[in-house]
Amino acid sequence: MNRTTFLALAALLGAAVPGGATAQTQLNGAGATFPNIIYQNWMLAYNQTHPDVKLNYQSIGSGGGIRQFSDGTVDFGGTDAPMTDSAIAAIGGNVLHIPTVLGAVVAAYNLEGVAQPVRLTSDVLADIFLGKVTKWNDARIASINSGVTLPNQDIIVVHRSDGSGTSFVWTDYLSKVSPEWSQKVGKGPSVNWPVGLGGRGNEGVAATVRQTPGAIGYVELGYALINKMPFATLRNQSGNFVVASLESVTAAAAGAMKDMGATTDFRVSITNSAGAQAYPAASFTWLLIHKTYDDSAKARALVQFVWWAENDGQAKAPELGYAPLPKELRPWIQTRLKSITAGGRAVWKGPATE
Repeated sequence: MNRTTFLALAALLGAAVPGGATAQTQLNGAGATFPNIIYQNWMLAYNQTHPDVKLNYQSIGSGGGIRQFSDGTVDFGGTDAPMTDSAIAAIGGNVLHIPTVLGAVVAAYNLEGVAQPVRLTSDVLADIFLGKVTKWNDARIASINSGVTLPNQDIIVVHRSDGSGTSFVWTDYLSKVSPEWSQKVGKGPSVNWPVGLGGRGNEGVAATVRQTPGAIGYVELGYALINKMPFATLRNQSGNFVVASLESVTAAAAGAMKDMGATTDFRVSITNSAGAQAYPAASFTWLLIHKTYDDSAKARALVQFVWWAENDGQAKAPELGYAPLPKELRPWIQTRLKSITAGGRAVWKGPATE
C-alpha cells in the first residue's frame, strides 16, 4: 500500500470511527430568538475548545423550537415560553426545561427629537397595545413624563408575527397588570393582537421599529442595546420606575427563588415581581432537552455543553445584555443533567467544572 492510499484510508477510518481524530458530533437546535445572541456566542466559544463538537442553533422563535423539538427534528430546543402540561404529555413527558440566562423584554420606541427616556405605567402600556392610547402626546403619557416634550404623533404598535417566547413574556406581563388585556387578549406565544404591525423574530420587530417613526414594540434587551434603540422606563408593582438592567432583572429573579427547589421543573414566571427594584418584564429562558436519547454520543456531548454554559458560559452574559443565573440553581440543574440517559445508561461524565 503506497503512502497516499494509506493516508486516505486513515483519514476515512478516523472520520468513521467514534473517537477518531477527525470524528465530530453534530448537535442541532432551534427556537427562541430571545437568547440567540448569547447562544451563538457560546457555541462559537465552545467549539474553539471542543472541536469534536459542532453546534448549530436556528433562531426561529419559541413556537417553532417547541414544534421541532417535539417532532424530533432537532436535538434540543430553545424557548422563553415553557411547554404546557398538554404539550409535555404529548411527547410522553420526555423533556427537561433547563434555564440558561435571565433577560428582559423592553418597550423600544422610535421618537425623533426625544432625548429623555420615556416613562410608562403598566396601565398606559397595556392601553397602547390595546389600541386605546394612540398619540404620543396623550394626556396620560404626558402626565408621567413631566418636562418631556412629546410629539403629536401617532403611536404605531409593532408585535411579533411568529410564535414567540418573547411574546409570551410580554403578554404574561400585560395579563398580570391589566384585567382588560387578560380578558380580551390573554397570554401566549401567539395571540390575536388588537392593533399593530407584525415582525418576525426579535430581529424583525427591532428593524420595523427602527424604520417606522412613532413606533413602539417589544424586544429582548440585548437587541435594543446592540441596535442602540431607546426603550421605556417602566413602573413596577412597587410603584417605582425601573430601567431594564442586569441588576433589575436579577432583582426580579430573587423572588422566584422562593418558589423553586430541588424538585422544580423550572417553569417559573418572574414577570411583575414584587421586588422594589425589580424590572417587571423579566424572564428566564430555557433549553429543552430530552430525558432519554437514542444516540449516547450526542446525549453526552449535549450534557457537557449545557453544563459548560451553566458555568463558564455565564461570564459572557452581562456584556451581551443578559443576567447570569443565580449560582444557587446550579446544583438543581446538575441533578437534572445527571438524570439524562441514552440506551438505559446515564451519560453524565463529571465535567471538570463540576
